[in-house]
Amino acid sequence: MTMDSRYRQLLAAVRGLVPCDAAALLRLLPDEGSPVLQPVAVDGLSEEALGRRFPASAHPRLARLLQSGNGLRFASDAGLPDPYDGLLEHQQELQAVHDCMGAPLRVDGRIWGLVTLDALDPDAFDGVDPQRLASVVRMLEAGIAAEETIAAMARRAEQEQALARASQRGGTRELLGRSAAMVRLRQEIDTVAGSDLTVLILGETGVGKELVAERLHARSARHDRPLVQINCAALPETLADSELFGHKRGAFTGAVADRAGKFELADGGTLLLDEVGELPLPVQAKLLRVLQSGDVQRPGSDRVQRVDVRVLAATNRDLREEVARGRFRADLYHRLSVYPLRVPPLRERGRDVLTLAGGFLEENQHRLGARNLRLSPAASQALLAHDWPGNVRELEHLISRAALRARAAAGRGGRWIAIEPEHLGLSLTPAASQALPSAVRAPSPSDGAAMAPGMPPEEHPVLPAGAGLREATERFQRQWIEQALQRHGGAMAAAAREAGMDRSNFQRLAKRLGVKT
Repeated sequence: MTMDSRYRQLLAAVRGLVPCDAAALLRLLPDEGSPVLQPVAVDGLSEEALGRRFPASAHPRLARLLQSGNGLRFASDAGLPDPYDGLLEHQQELQAVHDCMGAPLRVDGRIWGLVTLDALDPDAFDGVDPQRLASVVRMLEAGIAAEETIAAMARRAEQEQALARASQRGGTRELLGRSAAMVRLRQEIDTVAGSDLTVLILGETGVGKELVAERLHARSARHDRPLVQINCAALPETLADSELFGHKRGAFTGAVADRAGKFELADGGTLLLDEVGELPLPVQAKLLRVLQSGDVQRPGSDRVQRVDVRVLAATNRDLREEVARGRFRADLYHRLSVYPLRVPPLRERGRDVLTLAGGFLEENQHRLGARNLRLSPAASQALLAHDWPGNVRELEHLISRAALRARAAAGRGGRWIAIEPEHLGLSLTPAASQALPSAVRAPSPSDGAAMAPGMPPEEHPVLPAGAGLREATERFQRQWIEQALQRHGGAMAAAAREAGMDRSNFQRLAKRLGVKT
């Protein structure tokens, strides 16, 4: 069982003690500036929340909880924005949190983070007295302390601090996602990171190969030494020697001063050879010699310098195929692929797309100075249905564009800015559109049981040419609700049960869609 799953078990136990709509466990990130909290487990919140970071300076409720000592409950009319507004799981429409309480968690006498409890009912926590909240805190603190011990967090804390320092220097991101493919990848990274083995990072363009390299370096014994990167695709053969190995003054025309190459700059640390499959064959031969001997000789110099460098290489090419075609040296391939790591494409990562989208929305929220940016349920489904040929990079750019469009359309006022399908601008293929759950797309005869019961295929609404996903969603939801109410003689509660929704939420959705009840 992973640490993530054990944290989720703790939250499930919390919801057994204190009934609520959502609970979250947030860890205080090691940071030398203002406090920043990151969710490590959520129950009742969307996956989008796991991709976000919450600076206490931007979220007054979290700041007050950190300073509260034993925790507190916020009045329903407190007027402070709730960080989880619009992030509740299984919403049919974005909803605001109305009752909120939480407490700081301490491990070994220091604040580890927070537990937060949220509900839509403003009176949900009337029966929760300080003693019950204290019991929740004690249970969580004991569980977290056990996890800290099991995971040997003394060494991990040092590594996470290195990641945080790197993030402050260069905006490093983390490998987000809870899909089986990403769990396996992180396990593989942690297995090989502590060694000095050469790692070949394989994957399509845009999957995050650089992030894998950064995690390998941050979790290695070299984490406090430099990680030097070089883009081999942008390396002309005439300058390759100089870039990789440096040069002496006067070694060639234009060499007006001594220069250290990337191997020397990475001495004691890690060198990432990005897009290594693009290296010309003559440069491959020189690189192989350095990897075999560990000795670097600057062009124009007689002195040989030994370097201690851990080499990582990344490529989107099939190097075995390149070897077969004579475009890549077999001996260099075997030297680089001591420990190959494949980074999965985004289409194989399932609901990770929502976690990643949440992280990108958080970045855009701060960059644009916008209030809370949230994915609407329909937008989330559209993201899940897309096949992502450009992988995570495509998602990042798409979210940036959508944030700009949504901000421009929202105007002033409101507690959040909702990202709708039309802001995403996705053109779904027929196969991707068919992959959408029937509740958020226009039905087709092939849907079978997913179609509204008792409704012949020929009676389904025909959408006008160019109709967007949101229009299709609302038309289908409206007709489904009307049919359900007819089947149950107008009984709202019975129709809501058939829809698998809370009655009040179902009634609000029907009202918003203009269904006569």
